[in-house]
Amino acid sequence: MNTLDQIKSGDSAMIQKVSSGALACKLTEMGLYPGKEIKILFKAPLGDPIAIEVGDYTLSLRKEEAASIEVTVGT
Repeated sequence: MNTLDQIKSGDSAMIQKVSSGALACKLTEMGLYPGKEIKILFKAPLGDPIAIEVGDYTLSLRKEEAASIEVTVGT
């Protein structure tokens, strides 16, 4: 299983797990929860930040935040 920070730009993925703790609560409030389909729009040159499409909006995440989200690619 991959984490969101490992996925290439342009790929779609399905969220499988979000890490526990305060960060998990924040990410869930932003619409990132298991079963949600997302798409990687682009990454900054050094991989931080990462822009993703979640439903009908774009969300920017830090690389460390994206690393806490487990996904499966190609859904």
